[in-house]
Amino acid sequence: METIRISDRIKAMAASQTLAMSQKSSELRAAGVDVINLSVGEPDFNTPEHIKEAAKKAIDDNYTHYPPVPGYMDLRQAIARKLHDENGLDYRAEQVVVSGGAKQSLSNIIMSVVNPGDEVIIPVPAWVSYVEMVKLAGGTNVLVPAGIDQDFKITPSQLEAAITPRTRLVMICSPSNPSGSVYTRAELQGLVDVLARYPQVMVLSDEIYEHINYLGEFTSLGAFPEIAPRTVIVNGVSKAYAMTGWRVGFMAGPVEVAKAVTKLQGQTTSGISTIAQRAALAAYQGSQQCVADMREAFRRRRDLVVSMAREIPGLKVNEPQGAFYLFPEVTAYLGKRCGDRVIADDNDLCMYLLEEAHVATVSGSAFCLPGYIRLSYAAADEALVEAMHRIAAALARLA
Repeated sequence: METIRISDRIKAMAASQTLAMSQKSSELRAAGVDVINLSVGEPDFNTPEHIKEAAKKAIDDNYTHYPPVPGYMDLRQAIARKLHDENGLDYRAEQVVVSGGAKQSLSNIIMSVVNPGDEVIIPVPAWVSYVEMVKLAGGTNVLVPAGIDQDFKITPSQLEAAITPRTRLVMICSPSNPSGSVYTRAELQGLVDVLARYPQVMVLSDEIYEHINYLGEFTSLGAFPEIAPRTVIVNGVSKAYAMTGWRVGFMAGPVEVAKAVTKLQGQTTSGISTIAQRAALAAYQGSQQCVADMREAFRRRRDLVVSMAREIPGLKVNEPQGAFYLFPEVTAYLGKRCGDRVIADDNDLCMYLLEEAHVATVSGSAFCLPGYIRLSYAAADEALVEAMHRIAAALARLA
């Protein structure tokens, strides 16, 4: 019998550590362990009622046939209006492609613009899938580290030093997963001033956490005329509207990229769920009060978790200005032990917290910046308080 052979490209790909940790916590829960899961980047709120009602109506209205590959025209027009009204950006519907979540949008773009050997600049810490997507496209990752001392944001000089004649793409995520850091307009202008000198470099701006932003304003990289013609924006409904399971994201950018993404999507997944698209249309066209309410809840939770984390000796903590993550530095605990158990690195620390404190977190190594852990505060207040007490007690046992 012939041996089943898996392709080299899949063998070379790392599994998502955020999903892996979430799976481990679910297995412990199924075994009766009281695990508090702070590993998953998912709002704990339910999708707002008016959005769910739109989905129910879509079924009754027989939105049950194949949709256009790039998405329904009225949804793409609504997205273009949102980008104009909220972000001051001028995109036509034909520059918008709707995909199965922001993750598919990111993958589609990278596969459409990156050739083997092209370099892609990624500030780290970075979301776990960026590096693997670039590897799958045959590109070369150029990682630019930005630790807690610089609020996890790269500087213009760091960016310029990373650019070479082979640089094809720069990826920026603001507000950031995993750090929660948000680039101000002035900070983005500094990066744009560098990019303006390199017309061959495209920009991919991951803005999925746009509305979970505590600065009071959000600046899109698409708003800078110096680089707008070569900037591609990715966003979606998952985080702002608590619609992670609906799987609706979009890209907006140059027509050439939109056509390439549509071509790729047409040969892989085709158009996404018709019902989910009608729900997304309701999200963009309906009241935005639900977005504001959830943002305020996340802000309150941010303040709670930051204040409790700062009381734990050895944790180095900043104050994230967006998303729903805390990314504390934990190097003070590396090399310590509890009994025969040695905490050699941040992966060991996360496993220790899961098995001893029954709190699921994700290592900084998963985000290409060892020495940190990521905690999601997208959970109920009482669960967060209990989780932080458990973490403090478990860390206190390390010597």
